[in-house]
Amino acid sequence: MTTADRRPLEGMLVLDLGQIYNGPYCGLLLGFMGARVLKIESPEGDIVRRRKRHVEPYPLVMLNSNKESVVLDLKRPEGTALFLRLARKADVVVENFAPGVMDRLGLGWEVLRAENPRLVYGTGTGFGLTGPYRDLPAMDVTVQAMSGIMNATGYPDRPPVKAGPAVCDFLGGVHLFAGIVGALLQRERTGQGQLVEVAMHEAAIIALASAVGVEMDGDRGVPERTGNRHPALAIAPYNVYPTRDGHVAIFTASERHWQSIARVLGREDLLDNPDFASTPARAARMEEIDAIVEAWTRPRGKDEVMALLTAAHVPCAPVRTTREVIDDPHLRARGVWVDVEHPRRGKTRVPISPIRLHGSAPAAVERPAPLLGQDTDRVLAELLGLSADELAALHAAGVIEPVKT
Repeated sequence: MTTADRRPLEGMLVLDLGQIYNGPYCGLLLGFMGARVLKIESPEGDIVRRRKRHVEPYPLVMLNSNKESVVLDLKRPEGTALFLRLARKADVVVENFAPGVMDRLGLGWEVLRAENPRLVYGTGTGFGLTGPYRDLPAMDVTVQAMSGIMNATGYPDRPPVKAGPAVCDFLGGVHLFAGIVGALLQRERTGQGQLVEVAMHEAAIIALASAVGVEMDGDRGVPERTGNRHPALAIAPYNVYPTRDGHVAIFTASERHWQSIARVLGREDLLDNPDFASTPARAARMEEIDAIVEAWTRPRGKDEVMALLTAAHVPCAPVRTTREVIDDPHLRARGVWVDVEHPRRGKTRVPISPIRLHGSAPAAVERPAPLLGQDTDRVLAELLGLSADELAALHAAGVIEPVKT
């Protein structure tokens, strides 16, 4: 096998204790990079798995491709002992429990490091392992609130609005993945593992660059929420405009964009008008410009608007519905969605990794997300050498037995 036939993390073992979205997405990315990922679950399973008992919920299937499910009751000494044995063989542990949970289980960083000095331990928290907010309950919506994302979303005359997607969970998961990969690289140089900590709160505030810029630059007249307009109200046109069949986002970042859109709209007269001759001048006439653009977009279809403005090199995009995203021809051409045969859901469409390495074997979905505990016996026999009698005894004691649905 040549280097190009391999993926970067092949041969590495990951113990993924992730719950909901943050940790599982980090584990998914590590798996797409070639690592073997064991999804370590309680007898009840991942919290997301419990949302629907008759069939695995889609988010669980989406975020757990290529993983093997191993049930361990970590609240029992036998389960803790089995996890420690696995940790001695592992390269990475990923978890996003509340701070202190792993310590109370007897499986915290100091314990695992003593067992395996080469281990990279990734912990995704809401607010970090230290600080006044450390023990606050942390879910995506609470981190959106605390980070300022919620306050920056919506309209100035209305209450704050959360972002629709779970942006903080996934920002945290991506940063945790990056930190783990960096720690693995450093381990190649030093031979030592390390603790990798990512707080969703800190990952989220990076996305507030424009909103923070308003404060840092002293633009006190700008409202905290600007709807779909520029966060600093510094550019026009910059908004989401109605069309015959939905909406379209339009953004003019330069003089060239302004000149192009004025010509497409048939308003060349604006180009000779000193009231529209600069970015600040146009921003001061935002309402007027938005009305002109809307009058042009409203009778047209959103794809027609995109075609006309794109031909003129004006940044724009139709606002896609979720169904349109699933059926998007560009994503299909890029091979982003693949169909897998799930044992209970049947044919299910899941995404591949958005990270593409052009000098390595491509990421692929080689197996669907596992049923709860479906790999427990095989993995424990293979990695720990447990016999059939030992496995039977552990099942009988409920240490590795999934809760029956």
